[in-house]
Amino acid sequence: MPGEEYIELYKVLKVQAMIGGGGEAKFVISEGKVTVDGVVELRKRKKVREGEVVAFNGESVQIVTAP
Repeated sequence: MPGEEYIELYKVLKVQAMIGGGGEAKFVISEGKVTVDGVVELRKRKKVREGEVVAFNGESVQIVTAP
């Protein structure tokens, strides 16, 4: 069912190689350095869904689900 697929925010940073590892990803999120759709997000395990844009350190990625 659409909208039920998600990935946790810290995993987006790790999988997209925007950060060195999960621990570092959790740290930069808690420091307020990551945004989701232009809004600072402090929840490391925030469920990011298709269509949302995650940005960190000048890089951004739009979430898409596999067919």
